[in-house]
This record gives sequence, structure tokens and C-alpha cells, in this order.
Amino acid sequence: MGEIDRDRLQVPFSQRPIMILGAGIIGCATARQLLLNGFPVALVAEYLPGDQDIEYASAWAGAAWHAAGGITSDQQYLQAVTHRILLKMAQDGPESGVSIVDAREYLEQEPTPNSAIWGKTVVSKFREMSSGEYPSNFHCAWAYETLVTDPTRHMPYLRKQITSLGGQFIRRRVGSLQELYDMFPDSRVFINASGWGSKDLADVQDDRCFPERGQNVFLQTEQCHTMYFRNGTEYTYVIPRPLSKGVVLGGVKQQDNLSPEVDMDIACDEIARAHRLAPEIVPAQPAEDTVSHIIGIRPSRKGGFRLDSQRIGNRSVLSAYGFGGGGYAFSYGVADALVTMVAQAERENVIDGGRSR
Repeated sequence: MGEIDRDRLQVPFSQRPIMILGAGIIGCATARQLLLNGFPVALVAEYLPGDQDIEYASAWAGAAWHAAGGITSDQQYLQAVTHRILLKMAQDGPESGVSIVDAREYLEQEPTPNSAIWGKTVVSKFREMSSGEYPSNFHCAWAYETLVTDPTRHMPYLRKQITSLGGQFIRRRVGSLQELYDMFPDSRVFINASGWGSKDLADVQDDRCFPERGQNVFLQTEQCHTMYFRNGTEYTYVIPRPLSKGVVLGGVKQQDNLSPEVDMDIACDEIARAHRLAPEIVPAQPAEDTVSHIIGIRPSRKGGFRLDSQRIGNRSVLSAYGFGGGGYAFSYGVADALVTMVAQAERENVIDGGRSR
């Protein structure tokens, strides 16, 4: 009997670890969902939950659930699934770092057919605000309940859940998927959730990936239960973090900028824009001891994120990266989609007895 045949008999497909490259919100959400479905999982990554490097974007994200405009119906459903799972976490208590907050979204222009209005089918208490409820310089406004996630709490929560469910974290930087295959020759499913690192993996080299610097202001305040979002040319948000007693003010996007230094011009502009948007929460000149700064490098991708499955030799290679600033809003929907792909790989193995391997 050949080596592969013996290996097949000794280690059934469902007992071979699913290997995930990357331990940001996408990788960790996926690991959790796979473990809850009974699959063994190991994550390999340079940065792990609890790290504070600016290239570990999941530690710094604004992390509000906001319906994205201009996306496909399939992508909308990914966000809807994420909302469902995050809502359950929020209802279960504060340990997850997920909170239910009010939201006010102001639009400078009339919404287009593919705008974020689709989100009203997902969020609670959605209503169109009357003209006297918002500033006269906006075309219209919406009010609803939404979800915000505090990464300083959620990523350690995920690490704890993954570990308690039997998942394994391995800190290691790899230069290619082949290196990962060689490290884990028994595994048959590999998930690439490496963010913009997919640009540099030797056997991926996705040139659509690029780093995108974000810089936010964190303002300490007790008024941290309402999100404000301005949709238009003066793109601005005020994202509450009730569990950390503050709000995140933004935003800005700087392609291919990796600077860890705070740009005070950006910070002052963000405070000014946030004050115009929510003067009752953000003063024009907040006290210095109430202000701190957040910098993170978003894993962005031209043309949008990649989510697919390929058969490469005897392996199933799944890709899930390039979510930019939308990682948290898509996270658990993407994780569920990947669980379905893994289950399909398992089905093919069970039905054909592994002959295609």
C-alpha cells in the first residue's frame, strides 16, 4: 500500500487540521466558526490577537457595522450574516466587546438605487428622519440601531474562544503558501486570510493588494452611545465605543503610506469634521487629556475583496482577503461562507473516497 493510501486510512479528512494563514478578524472569525462546526483548526500568522503593531489592522479598526453601498446582493448577505452573529454576541453580554448603539446617517445627496439603504432590511428600528431632525445642508437622513465592536476586547475574546474550542495559534511569518503546505503535509484545506500580505506571497503575488493607512482620533467621553455617519464628499464618522467610554473620529485613507507617526494636520481635520457632524458630542477644541490617536494599516485591494475556493493538486485553497476598512462588517458572513466551502471539500472527499487527491 502506498504512503498516501496509508495516510488516508490513518487520518480521516475531517480530522486533518484546517490551516489558516492570518490571524486578523477574518482569520479568527473563520477559525471560530470552523471549530463550532467540529473542524480542527490551526492559525499561522506573524501577528496574533493582543498584538499592537500598526500592520495588524484588526487591533485598530473603527469596527462599526454599517451597510456598504455599491456591493452585490451576495456581498450584502455576507454583511447580513455578520450582523446576525454579532447581534447574538451583543445580547450575550459585554465580554465579546460588541455593543448595540443608536445610529444617525446623514446623506449629502439623494441615495442611489445601490446605496446603503438596503441595510434597512437588516438593522432594527430603521426610519427616515424628518427634515427638522437633521441639519438643513443634508438631503436626507436615516436613524436605526446598529452594532459596534471594540477590537481591544473582541480580538482577545476570539483568541480565548478559539483556544478553548481546541484551536491552535502558531506565530510565524511565511513567504509562500507552499511553505505552509510543507509545514503541514497532512492538511488538505488551506485558507489564505493574510490581508495585503497576499501581495508578497511568492505563489500568490496579488498585485491588486495594497496597504492603506488609517488614522483616527479617540475622544474620551461619556456620550458614547450614538454613531454618526456622514455620507458624501466630507466623509466623516463618529463611532461610539461604550465599553471603553469614548468615540472614534475619522476618517482618512492614505494608499501605500506606512508611517507610524501621528499627522496632527489630519487629527485636527478629523476633530473639526466630527464637530460639524456631531457638535453635541465632539467639542471644537477637546481637552488635550481626552484625546489619543489610532493608526492602522488597512489590508485593501483594488476591485474589492477576494473570496473563492480553488483546487490545487490534492489541496483545497480558499482565499479571503482584501477587505480594507470593512473587515469587521463582513467578518462572520465571510467566515460562514468559508465554512460552507470547507464542508464542500469534505463532501467531495467523503463521496469520492479521496480518489481525486
